[in-house]
Amino acid sequence: MNKMKPKKKLVIAVIVPLLIVGGTLYGLADRYLIKHVERVVSEEGASQSGLSPQETTTPAEADAKSDDWNYASDDIQIHIDQVQTGSGADQITYYAADVQLKNSGSLLSAFAENSFGRNITENTSKIASDNGAIFAVNGDYYGFRGDGVIIRGGTLYRDEPARTGLALFNDGTMKSYDETKVSSSALLEQGAVQTLSFGPALIQDGEVNSDLDNVKIDTNFGNRSIQGANPRTGIGLIAPNHYVFVVVDGREEGYSRGMTLTEFAQVFKDLGCTEAYNLDGGGSSTMYFMGRVVNNPQGKGRERGVSDILYVKEVN
Repeated sequence: MNKMKPKKKLVIAVIVPLLIVGGTLYGLADRYLIKHVERVVSEEGASQSGLSPQETTTPAEADAKSDDWNYASDDIQIHIDQVQTGSGADQITYYAADVQLKNSGSLLSAFAENSFGRNITENTSKIASDNGAIFAVNGDYYGFRGDGVIIRGGTLYRDEPARTGLALFNDGTMKSYDETKVSSSALLEQGAVQTLSFGPALIQDGEVNSDLDNVKIDTNFGNRSIQGANPRTGIGLIAPNHYVFVVVDGREEGYSRGMTLTEFAQVFKDLGCTEAYNLDGGGSSTMYFMGRVVNNPQGKGRERGVSDILYVKEVN
């Protein structure tokens, strides 16, 4: 048997501990490291790895009128308000977009890199631009978890019930629901086009959720608590095809401290919403409109990559 030379023993002695430490650090690493595309096969056996690009790629119709805060065409009306309340350390800055659609098909979702999977991320503005969006907000960051019910564009991509989800239907309505009690097949039969899995529900049937101070969503490593004042993104419904999107900036004293969930729910209530739902927030919170980022992501004007967006565009 050949004897190992001393120098080789030294190299191995160094490499093995490094591999062990590297593996440990990798397990604690954040959500941006590994690109892995999951393929979900439907009951019919069709492989689905992403959403099909929409037919229209231009961000606006030629006859539409728009400025930095408004967009108007025959099919889409968007108005965005910047709102500031309080002062000093208690100041809050948020953006509320009133969106009215003629056709529910104008509200769409898109995946980062047009692919469904874990740890595939792009900035909200990049996904929006690539899909010809007029308006967009970040979604639920589904790729940060392995559970939840994920329906996008009428296709079921993941069926792992875990929490209170949100369903957007083809009649222009939306409703939060218990993923563990309502099946994905029932949702599809009812006309669900998109589902989001984050939460909590802020308003249901016109009533503000009375237990927002005690709600628990996830305990992912590295996440800030969902309690307290944070940047936030949410969607509300006033009437069929009449939505409100709110993005709250935060974590920047003197500009915006963020909002608690109770404060966030009250904004939607004051805007006349009968349903409202909390989407991914914190550094993900981003509002995009007509080629620009409207808010101040992370308090630094720097977007964080996300898995998905909700967006509005003109459709043929």
